[in-house]
Amino acid sequence: MLPGHSRGGGPSALPAQLPTSPCRYRGFILLITFLIYTCYHMSRKPISVVKSRLHHNCSEMIQPIGDTHRLNDTTWCNWAPFDQSNYKELLGAVDNAFLVAYAIGMFISGIFGERLPLRYYLTAGMLLSGLFTSLFGLGYFWNIHALWYFVLIQICNGLVQTTGWPSVVTCVGNWFGKGKRGLIMGIWNSHTSVGNILGSLIAGVWVDEQWGLSFVVPGIITAVMGLVTFFFLIEYPEDVDCSPPQHHGELEENGDNAEDPGNGPHSNRGNGRESAVTLSKEPSAQPAAISFFGALWIPGVVEFSLCLLFAKLVSYTFLYWLPLYIFNVVHFTAKESGDLSTLFDVGGIAGGILAGLISDYTNGRATTCCVMLILAAPTMFLYNYVGQSGISISIVMLLTCGALVNGPYALITTAVSADLGTHKSLKGNAKALSTVTAIIDGTGSIGAALGPLLAGLISPTGWNNVFYMLITADILACLLLCRLVYKEILGWRSSLSRDRGSSVALTHAR
Repeated sequence: MLPGHSRGGGPSALPAQLPTSPCRYRGFILLITFLIYTCYHMSRKPISVVKSRLHHNCSEMIQPIGDTHRLNDTTWCNWAPFDQSNYKELLGAVDNAFLVAYAIGMFISGIFGERLPLRYYLTAGMLLSGLFTSLFGLGYFWNIHALWYFVLIQICNGLVQTTGWPSVVTCVGNWFGKGKRGLIMGIWNSHTSVGNILGSLIAGVWVDEQWGLSFVVPGIITAVMGLVTFFFLIEYPEDVDCSPPQHHGELEENGDNAEDPGNGPHSNRGNGRESAVTLSKEPSAQPAAISFFGALWIPGVVEFSLCLLFAKLVSYTFLYWLPLYIFNVVHFTAKESGDLSTLFDVGGIAGGILAGLISDYTNGRATTCCVMLILAAPTMFLYNYVGQSGISISIVMLLTCGALVNGPYALITTAVSADLGTHKSLKGNAKALSTVTAIIDGTGSIGAALGPLLAGLISPTGWNNVFYMLITADILACLLLCRLVYKEILGWRSSLSRDRGSSVALTHAR
């Protein structure tokens, strides 16, 4: 295939000057997809920072001359309709509008992602996401106080944001094989936390003055990145005459690894030989896209999907409610609460990289997730009870919580999704990658919708109950991986037995 032509045969409008070697191409793909999803997450974060500005105690503020509110009214500075006593439920409804739409749209998005050019699909998604994010902020300048407006904008934004994750994971999966995938994707997946941090910091600049700009600025940045995507994204290595990656080797003689992930630490050292699956460059030779139910039959998809449901419930509750929790419990300003909450995402970066590194070394994706989830439960308990006793303790606990909560979430949505989307049972057909990614992240997004909703309903009864809910979800996520963890342990034992047998044979041979 000649550079400048897509796999579908049409012009791909590649830029005239791009990196000149395969290694540089791969680095370039990692960078541009990193920036793409950083923008997606950056545009989601402002609502969590602005919440504390939409409703707070106005008694300490000077009421402007000519204001029509009563002198003893403590809600005069709030933004209607969030000035009522049920403001937490209303804010939860706004969150949930986005997250439910995102969860529903994700199951459909992966199917489209396999059948449409990723460059066009991502460009359209980013432009529309930038538009709807900006429209939410323009409600401030247009003086809009109707709840339906903010809910409708969130629904539309949730739908168009589903274009992002299946597309970027598919693109990276097209360029990188399975070797060290956990570490590479652990580092790459820090775009989620980087986006959250940037979204918090940008929103914090304007939250106390003109909170509408907290949305408009990220929206503009996202739209500009959409244009960059259109001109520079390269979907496949074949589009620039590079060799496709090696995804899997042949099965070992014993067939122990038929359900990868869930194999032993030395599963790729048996008598099997590594063989690359090179797809034909002719459009007519491309494998057919897998069906939704076909993807569900891939071993491990259901377990990891359900685990992510509860893991993402915990992560997104922190994402949307942590600044308000700090604002209410520690009594920081809106900007200070938003800034402090970024430490959770800083810990998430370290957790994602650590999870990828450990899972690559042990070849135990499920076990790595399970151990981190087990440690996360008592850490969240301690953060709620002692984390606010001092700024130093709060910083340490936030970093630790972020690492343990976001580590499994990052590993499942990246390396595990890519592993399952290029599973041996697919016999070299990597067309399932987008659908598998969408199923896993779509199921997780159901939890992401439930978490903030439950937090909004439970928080009026006390923040302690919110943390009990998070700890329960964390334990359930861990339990759902028990079968895969057991399978990985059996794989390790089998591998150790083979290694011992080989050592004994060598000893006798001498």
